[in-house]
Amino acid sequence: MSIRTAEYPRPDYFLLHLSDTHLLADGNRLYGSVDSAAHVQRLFADVEASGSKPDAIIITGDLADKGEPHAYAQLRGIVEPAAARLGAKVLWVMGNHDNRANFRTELLGQEPSLAPIDHVDYVGGLRIITFDTTVPGSHYGEISERQLEWLSEQLSFPAPDGTILAMHHPPVPSMLDLSVSVELRDQASLAQVLRGTDVRSILAGHLHYSSTATFAGIPVSVASATCYTQDLNVPVGGTRGRDGARAFNLVHVYADTVLHSVVPLGDFEALDYIDPAESARRLAASGIEIMPAGSLPAYREPPMTRPIPVLR
Repeated sequence: MSIRTAEYPRPDYFLLHLSDTHLLADGNRLYGSVDSAAHVQRLFADVEASGSKPDAIIITGDLADKGEPHAYAQLRGIVEPAAARLGAKVLWVMGNHDNRANFRTELLGQEPSLAPIDHVDYVGGLRIITFDTTVPGSHYGEISERQLEWLSEQLSFPAPDGTILAMHHPPVPSMLDLSVSVELRDQASLAQVLRGTDVRSILAGHLHYSSTATFAGIPVSVASATCYTQDLNVPVGGTRGRDGARAFNLVHVYADTVLHSVVPLGDFEALDYIDPAESARRLAASGIEIMPAGSLPAYREPPMTRPIPVLR
């Protein structure tokens, strides 16, 4: 039997992307009824039950609904033990509901400060930049000139397997009118810094629904919230939150593409089930093999043709 190789090998990297957990301290519930902590616990129980092993867990902001220290401590108590069992690095991102000082002390073990929380991490040859788009005391997003200069400096040299940029406010349009009041401002300046760099994907949250777009030629993937979501079938021009339709994202990084997949959170009736052993048997019987990760040439960054940014 002739063997056919699948079009893509196994991914080089696997990231678990969730957003907008909105935990409250002391067992309090959002809107008096939404148990934010229970939904995060359920998410990690489902991920662990699947047997998947993400390289990193990225949570793109609004971790604590009121920025309370005990809410951060509770979230850390859920996420970090699960991450240890999964063998994953945890990357926290600031959101507009978060408090920079409490975020630093409770999640990062640092001294309190109101300075933006921007950081660079590596998972193998993949660079992940967590970027703070928040404005203390406000819900819209903004990036300072100093932050843009820092980001430009980081991106002035390519990473071996490219870069993932994780931020809270997505640089994309929203179909909900009220969202423009809390959108990321002056996106053109960010586009000027990103265009022509090795950024392969932008991960974000904030909208409370899943969405995709491109920005400066880069794919943008917005993860839905784990707490509550926005109903996109609301009458045009309106906004209506709902206690349901929660989801998280799986991000698979290949040598020449990045795959973003939305996973609904909850139980649904199964129509059939083919277990892993049977899947492998059927592929073998069909003469199909999936090559291991690294079977294709490593990612090569695009030419650095971007103009020098003119920052205002």
